[in-house]
Amino acid sequence: MSFESGSMTFRMFYLPQKLPKDHVERFAKHAAPPLSTLGDTPIHGWVTGRHLLDRNITDDTAFYAGYLRLTMMRAERKIPESLLRAECRMEELARMQAENRAQLDRKTRTEIRKEIEARLMPSMPPQLKGMAMIHQPESGVIFSEATSEKQQEALEATFRETLGFGVIPVSPQYAAARRQKYDIRDYTPASFSPDCEDDAVGNSPGQDFLTWLWFYSEARGGIFKLPSGGDFAIMIEGPLTFVLEGQGAHETVLRRGTPAISAEAKIALLSGKKLRKAKILLARGEDTWQVSLDAESFTFRGLKLPEGEKLEPISRFQERMTSMTTFTTAFLEIFDRFMKDRTDEKAWEKTRSDIHRWVSERTARK
Repeated sequence: MSFESGSMTFRMFYLPQKLPKDHVERFAKHAAPPLSTLGDTPIHGWVTGRHLLDRNITDDTAFYAGYLRLTMMRAERKIPESLLRAECRMEELARMQAENRAQLDRKTRTEIRKEIEARLMPSMPPQLKGMAMIHQPESGVIFSEATSEKQQEALEATFRETLGFGVIPVSPQYAAARRQKYDIRDYTPASFSPDCEDDAVGNSPGQDFLTWLWFYSEARGGIFKLPSGGDFAIMIEGPLTFVLEGQGAHETVLRRGTPAISAEAKIALLSGKKLRKAKILLARGEDTWQVSLDAESFTFRGLKLPEGEKLEPISRFQERMTSMTTFTTAFLEIFDRFMKDRTDEKAWEKTRSDIHRWVSERTARK
């Protein structure tokens, strides 16, 4: 699991209320069925973070180093498509020869495919997938590997089935409402290009935030003194994904060389495009965090943590969780800074003027 080692890919989710006192028992009640019950249809449910077959969910197995650590497991049998095609073709050729026919109609081919599937499926080995979840009691935040829309829907549904309530993805819109008491419906479009009118650009707080962050890192020194403690420096690197929403979404992706100072990046900004995805480097002292951010959903991909000490497994896990929390806390505090700037009419007027100048005058290399 990525939470135990290597880089991390995850989204944050808020719990709308505290976990009930009997939450471990509830997770155990909705544990994944035994693998022996797997038939033609998939099975799913909770397992511990120890491995994908550990259905024994107790206070001892559900918690690790003080964190609730569970995994949504899904098991199914699948026939490899190449094997299915070969088996079907073999049966089709035999049928054609036996009946002295040059070809088979669609109905017959469909029947053959269903017969082959019914014959092969019971002998297929189970395929297991896991979606890890970490929660520190009293934090109100869950870290989950559910990053796609389908995975998030599954997490929401399974939580609701297990506990009676779902989880809420931490998006720019929800973070603004929860942390700044700001209704995103009051958010109005703002062009970051001196050559583009406000009503010609998209209205995404996530894109505005990431583009503002790029501006702040280059034009205002990129240093944030945050409430959580210490000075954090930030830098934006490629690959860069620019988007202009309007009459359809127009996307530009810059990967090679140094895209942040390329002529193409300047052209994208001047045309009204804003950043949707980029790599962020966040540093505090000698500690550095590096991650690829999808700003529209606050999805973090491949988060690399600062080099830790060589500790035994439990202490190492605690260290990693502390480091991840430091990063996400700082990230959201920087987002708070952006929202305060964005919702202060006088401050935003000056900021946007500075952004227009930055876009016009920034260095661009071919």
